[in-house]
Amino acid sequence: MIPKYVIEYRISFRKHDQSSHYGTDDPVACEEFLLELLERGYKILSIKHEGVDLPDHDFDKMVKTAACMMAAHHVCKSLGIKAEEEKYRFGLAA
Repeated sequence: MIPKYVIEYRISFRKHDQSSHYGTDDPVACEEFLLELLERGYKILSIKHEGVDLPDHDFDKMVKTAACMMAAHHVCKSLGIKAEEEKYRFGLAA
């Protein structure tokens, strides 16, 4: 069965690029994987939902959510606070 969400991404090495994809039926797992790609600086080629590229607005929304999750995680880690306090003080968590 084809997963609902598929992320196509590229990992660049010194002498070559490696393209790959990740698939899941869970939109939260999709955003968490996007977070991992953003943290590592991997190129996000496309995000598909049920085999069709997401519209630009939805693509941007998913990337923004992942970026906010990443920022919230780093703020919690750097300040030694819990997610609830981060959300109250900074409002980054999705």
